[in-house]
Amino acid sequence: MPLEIQQIPALRDNYVYLLREPNSGAVGAVDPSVAAPVLAALSSRGWNLTHVINTHHHPDHTGGNLDLKAATKAIIVGPLADKGRIPGIDVAVGDGDTFKFGDEAATVFDVPGHTRGHIAYWFKDSQALFSGDTLFLMGCGRLFEGTPQQMWTSLSKLKNLPPATRVYCGHEYTQANARFALTVEPKNADLVARAKRVDAARAAGKSTVPGTMADELATNPFLRADVPDLQRAMGAPGDAVATFAAIRKAKDNF
Repeated sequence: MPLEIQQIPALRDNYVYLLREPNSGAVGAVDPSVAAPVLAALSSRGWNLTHVINTHHHPDHTGGNLDLKAATKAIIVGPLADKGRIPGIDVAVGDGDTFKFGDEAATVFDVPGHTRGHIAYWFKDSQALFSGDTLFLMGCGRLFEGTPQQMWTSLSKLKNLPPATRVYCGHEYTQANARFALTVEPKNADLVARAKRVDAARAAGKSTVPGTMADELATNPFLRADVPDLQRAMGAPGDAVATFAAIRKAKDNF
């Protein structure tokens, strides 16, 4: 049976995800920025937290770690490459590792760029990717601790996942990302249509997350840096990294 996934809004625009593996009853909280809404959601569902699952060290993704561990004795899982900055970490995982979560398993990808130790978790059987701040819907994270080459390599790992993969990212940035993407590819019909759907969802107070990898491949300019027409438009024909860097610089100044 696939994971049960519950989305919890937190802070201004963060998302925490509660995962429950139905066969074992294992319950995980992905990137808990704060503990209180997670504990409230657990109580309302009668779930017992067994794991805290971190993608990277930023406080808006780990701020609830220690309070949740104190309240539930949950095991904290996080990136091996950044274990010194993950509060309360018990299990460190890295590229190619398999993280066992009850009867489910996630493949771990090292995806540095936003931070030097960022990881992502892909639950193949549930077709679910938890990408933290590496991949957003129609966007990607700022390069706080990495280079364009690192981030393009990281995104290239994720874009090779099956098109049906659902992307659960760390923030509700989709509407702003769509506005920028339209400045990069204004004639992309898929993008124009998706931006309208996103505007309608936000106007109705609805979340835009998750999306699918298929939609990202069609509309996310950061995943499309290897598309020849986009490379030419960004002045870097034949160079995906330079195209990505140009798009990222434009977004930083948008």
